Amino acid sequence: MRPVRRRRVGWVRSVGLAVSTASWSDDSVPAGYQAVAAERGTPASLLYAVALTESGKEVDQSSGYQPWPWTLNVAGNGYFYATRLEAWRALRDWLDQGQRSIDIGLMQVNWRYHQDRLGTPWQALAPYHNLRVGADILTSCYAQSHDWWASVGCYHAPGHRERAARYRARVVSQWQRLMRRG
Repeated sequence: MRPVRRRRVGWVRSVGLAVSTASWSDDSVPAGYQAVAAERGTPASLLYAVALTESGKEVDQSSGYQPWPWTLNVAGNGYFYATRLEAWRALRDWLDQGQRSIDIGLMQVNWRYHQDRLGTPWQALAPYHNLRVGADILTSCYAQSHDWWASVGCYHAPGHRERAARYRARVVSQWQRLMRRG
C-alpha cells in the first residue's frame, strides 16, 4: 500500500459565473460514464469530471490521466491498487480494523455515509455500481439545489460551504479541461 499525495488546488473565485452549464458536451467522456449518466439523469461530463477529481491518476503514457476504479482513501491517504482483488483485500483489512471513513472506487464514495448504497465491500469496488452510486448522490444533491455546480459541492461536503466551494473549483478545473479536449 503506497500513499498517494493529492495536490491541493486553490480557490477559484466566481466559480458559478466562470463556467456555464449550457454546454455539457459529452464528446470526450467514455461511453460507460455516458451510459450511467443517461440512466441517472446526470450530465456525463460532470460525472466524469467528478471521477477524474476523485480517483484520477496517470495510468500509462498511452491512456493518460483517467479515473482509477481500484482506489481507496483512508484517513486522507490515497491508495491505488493494480486489481479489484488487491483493493478489496485492503478494504476488508481496514474495515476489520474498525476503520469506517473510507472513500471507495471511481467516485470515492464514503463507506461511513453510504454503506447502505454501496452494499458489500466487493460490490462497492464494482466500477459501474460505484458510478451509479456516485451519480445517485449527485442527483440527490441536485434535487435540493437545482444547480449542478452546487450539487458537486454537496457531493463532497454537504454541510460545509467552504470545503464544498474548494472541491467544486477542483471539479470545474477538470471539467474545463474536458471541454477543451472535446
